[in-house]
Amino acid sequence: MRPTDVQYTREHEWIRMEGDEAVIGVTDYAAAELGDVVFVELPEPGTKISTGQSFGSIETVKAVEDLYAPVDGIVLEANPLLDGTPEKVNEDPFGDGWLIRIEVSGTADSELLSEQEYSAEVGEA
Repeated sequence: MRPTDVQYTREHEWIRMEGDEAVIGVTDYAAAELGDVVFVELPEPGTKISTGQSFGSIETVKAVEDLYAPVDGIVLEANPLLDGTPEKVNEDPFGDGWLIRIEVSGTADSELLSEQEYSAEVGEA
């Protein structure tokens, strides 16, 4: 069951708003489709990210995929756990497998989906 306190993108990222900050990760669906994550490239703190633009990449045994920002913001932290244990993305995508924490600037993308909408988007509704 996916969390309902987050919003989703059609590119399979999730975002959990926490006041003026947000945590961003990839969905369980994306983690399963991608396969075993072997490396995650994330931006340094202080990096500006823009809605719809790539902010890093995720490498699996099958492919390398870009990660896309669901909102504008400034990176506060990249998940330090992923340096040594990138498989956390597969094991716990909504928990220990989060990617970045940002300070949100501007408003959230109106294209963000609820849990129900995302499930329908990926054919699980």
